[in-house]
Amino acid sequence: MKKPMKTITLPFRIKHLLAISVAACLMPTFVQAQEDKEKMTPIASPAQPDAIELGTGPLPGAMAQESWHRQYGSQFARNVTVATLTPFLPDPAKASGAAIIVAPGGGFRTLSMDNEGYDVARALAAKGIAAFVIKYRLRQTPASMAAFEKSMQEMFSGAARAPLPAASNAAADLAPQLADSTAAFRLIRSRRAQWHVDPDRIGMIGFSAGAMLTMATTLATKDAKPAFIGNIYGPLGSMTVPQDAPPMFAAIAADDPLFGGRDFTLIDDWRAAKRPVEFHLYERGGHGFGMYPKATTSTGWFDAFVRWLDMHDMLRPVHK
Repeated sequence: MKKPMKTITLPFRIKHLLAISVAACLMPTFVQAQEDKEKMTPIASPAQPDAIELGTGPLPGAMAQESWHRQYGSQFARNVTVATLTPFLPDPAKASGAAIIVAPGGGFRTLSMDNEGYDVARALAAKGIAAFVIKYRLRQTPASMAAFEKSMQEMFSGAARAPLPAASNAAADLAPQLADSTAAFRLIRSRRAQWHVDPDRIGMIGFSAGAMLTMATTLATKDAKPAFIGNIYGPLGSMTVPQDAPPMFAAIAADDPLFGGRDFTLIDDWRAAKRPVEFHLYERGGHGFGMYPKATTSTGWFDAFVRWLDMHDMLRPVHK
């Protein structure tokens, strides 16, 4: 009869050292993979056959041409000089008639077109909401990728410390972007029959800089009049809230390096104006979590947003 093999039990210290050795062997590969993921890699501008020009004209004084790159597994656009709107329409059998403009973020210097644009719009369309990704005009950045990457690092490192601009300056500071967002509302309403959209049920959701544009569109323009808004990891400092302000959904992570350490008085302002508001403060998630799957509860923001839309009857067809 064959003798059973003897089990060898290693002392804890040796097992610990072996685990460290294995981790050390794997670490260079992991670090390299992370660096490759974070690296900005230029790509050819993708075909955008469904994109519709908004008619706001080319960015005044622009010298650099639109270009695209990949980072974190997503596509980004920069030096956008002509604004467009790309529709993502729901299955007619599921369509509620509500619509939403999706504004990606990127510090008004780049746009996270997948994570905060197309991926969000597809998910909303699957829920019956007609979604429209706005590629708004951006501030000009260096043509070379190295210089652009350096400028972004400098901007975001300073953004965590810099005071936020007053809401009253939004109309002047974001004039091209506000013209684009207002034109987007106008275009959707003009094609409401074609896209089966209720003109009184068009909202807007923005991420980071896109959230700033959403708030400015709501508070600094007269023609857009969004029916509801989403502010996803945008600044939540105090603003003057009109009595007819739309319902607002806001979400941010407490460890957001840009806005998580600031005050959230905008929520109190909305409540003081007796306007509907829902606020999700996630313990962790950082900045820019968007539609990325993460091991944090911030990943649940989209499901919470959809439930909130349903609570406000945006998923239920309304026949006038």
